[in-house]
This record gives sequence, C-alpha cells and structure tokens, in this order.
Amino acid sequence: MLNYEHFCFCRYLRPDDLKSHGKFIAEHSLPYLLLSDPDHQAAELFGVWGLKKLYGREYMGLIRSTFLLDEEGRLVQEWRNIRVKGHVRNVLDAVKAMDGAHSG
Repeated sequence: MLNYEHFCFCRYLRPDDLKSHGKFIAEHSLPYLLLSDPDHQAAELFGVWGLKKLYGREYMGLIRSTFLLDEEGRLVQEWRNIRVKGHVRNVLDAVKAMDGAHSG
C-alpha cells in the first residue's frame, strides 16, 4: 500500500463536452476535475493532439500524456504515449523525488 504524504492536484483533459464529463464524473464518483477541450486547443498547445492508429484505422485524437509541474507551474517531467501499467508508480516516484529535492 502506498503511504505518501504528498499533495498533488490531478487534472484530466478530454475533448468531450461538459455535459458528458458531468455524467462520467457522477458514474465513477471521481474526486477530481475533468477539463473540457472540445476544440482541442489546449491539447494542441501541449502537443498531445495528434495522429493515432487503432486496428489499422488512422484518426486524430488525444495522446495520453502526463505532465508533472512544480508549485510555480514549471514543467518538471513529462510522459507521453503512456500505458497504464506502472505509470502511477512512475509518477509517484517522480513526485517523491521532487519533494525530496525541495526538502534538502
């Protein structure tokens, strides 16, 4: 069991509209915000809107990515084209390392 004493804000960016986000949050009792980006302007700004392939079909979509920012909003680390397995552990390790760098 993880026992970290870190405080992080999680935000998830999706191209869906606010109504669908509200339904999804309610269905899954999510404790965090989903950011709506139907015109994918923010996704393009972060470089996470791009060509994807699934079963030989190509389409434009959101590329799963994680960005770790410090308290002042500076990029500390980024992960792109992520896979779920092991990803949470990698992010928590990076947060812990960042916290250790701040505490001296």
